[in-house]
Amino acid sequence: MEFSDSELGKVMVEKNLATAQEIAECIEAKKRLDLESQQKSLAGVLIDKGVITERQFYRLAKEVEEARPKQAIPGYQLISRLGSGAMATVYKARQLSVNRMVAIKVLPPRYSSDPEYVDRFYREAQAAAKLNHPNIVQAIDVGEAGGFHYFVMEYVEGYSLYEELAKGKVFSEQEALRVILQVARALQHAHARGLIHRDVKPKNIMMTRDGTVKLADMGLARLAADEQAAQAEAGRAFGTPYYISPEQIRGELNVDFRADIYSLGATLYHLVTGQVPFEGPTPAAVMHKHLKEPLVPPDHINAALSVGLGEVVEAMMAKRPQDRYASTEDLLTDLEALARGEPPPQVRKTIGYKDLYALTKADTSAEPVELPTLPTETPTSAASAIVYLLAALLAVSLLINLLQWLL
Repeated sequence: MEFSDSELGKVMVEKNLATAQEIAECIEAKKRLDLESQQKSLAGVLIDKGVITERQFYRLAKEVEEARPKQAIPGYQLISRLGSGAMATVYKARQLSVNRMVAIKVLPPRYSSDPEYVDRFYREAQAAAKLNHPNIVQAIDVGEAGGFHYFVMEYVEGYSLYEELAKGKVFSEQEALRVILQVARALQHAHARGLIHRDVKPKNIMMTRDGTVKLADMGLARLAADEQAAQAEAGRAFGTPYYISPEQIRGELNVDFRADIYSLGATLYHLVTGQVPFEGPTPAAVMHKHLKEPLVPPDHINAALSVGLGEVVEAMMAKRPQDRYASTEDLLTDLEALARGEPPPQVRKTIGYKDLYALTKADTSAEPVELPTLPTETPTSAASAIVYLLAALLAVSLLINLLQWLL
C-alpha cells in the first residue's frame, strides 16, 4: 500500500504539523507542476515550501507504516488511510470477493493486548450488526489477522459534519433539519432495538455527496437493558465533553435513549449557531457547564432561527432526562413539523406549559459529581473567533488610551 498524497495531508493536519489551508495550497502547487510536466509528490512540495522538513516526513512515514497491519487482511486489499481516532485507524480497502470499496477499522497494536479495548472493539461491531438502516453505516465483517483486530464496514464516500464546521460553516435552519432528521431516524431505528449510541456528535455523522446522512461509530453503543454493562460502567463518564448528556457525566446506571436526544440537540445547536452549547478551557469545565449552566437558546444567538427550533433544542437539552422528549418518535414529529415550517406540536403540548428556560438550568436535585478527565475536541467557530478578536482589539484600545492619558 502506497503512502498517498491524501493520506499524507490528513496525517499532517491530524498531528498539527500543517494546517488544512497549507495542505490545500501545496496541493494546488503540485497540480500546477503536474501541468508543466514537472511531476513532484506532495511530500516534495511540502518540503520545498518549508511546511515540513525531510526528517519530519520520514519520521511521519515510519510512524504511519508501523500502524499498518504487517500482513494482508484475508479477502481485502488495503488502499489508503482515511483517518485515525483515539482507539483505531481507518483504511479504505477493496473487498475482493465482490469488488467493492469498504472501510476497515484497525485496532492499534498497543491496544490489542488490552482485553477491555478488544472487548469494546468487538462490541461495536456486534452493535452495528444489529442495525440495518439507510442512515446508519452498515457493519460487514469483524475478525483478527496477524495480531491485528479489524472491523469492516460500509465505505461512505463523503465527509463528516465536523469537517464542515471546522471550515466555519453555519447551517441554515432547513439545512440543519435535513441532516438532523436523518440522524433522528437512525437513532429511532437503534432505540427501537434497545441500543443507545452514547456518542452522537458531528465527527460521527457522515454526509455523502448526494446529501444522505450516515450515523457512524458504535464504539460506545450498548443495549439499554444490559444491566451488567451498566453496573461495570457506573460512575464513569463515556462520551465527548461538548455533546455529552448530564447523566453520562455523572456515570448514572439508567442512561437511556434520552442521552442520545441530548447529544443530538447539542449537535443541532452547533450546526445552526456555529458554536458548541458550552465552552471552557478544559473538558471538566465544559462538563461542569452541562451540569450547572443554563443554556442560551440558539435563536438568541442566531436571529434567523425560528422560535420553534429554539424550543425544540431546549427540550432536547433539558438537564433532567424526564424533562426531555418522551420518545424519539415525539422528537421526529416536531422536527418534521419544523421542516414543513410549522410550530412543533409535541414540545408545546407536553412541555410547553413549563418554563423551557428552567429545564435547561442546573438540576439542583442531583448529587454533586466529581468530574472526570476526558479527551476533548476543539470547537471551530467563526463566532468564537470574532469574539476573541473583538476582545483583543478592545484591550489594545484601552492600553493606547491609558498611555495617552499618562503622557
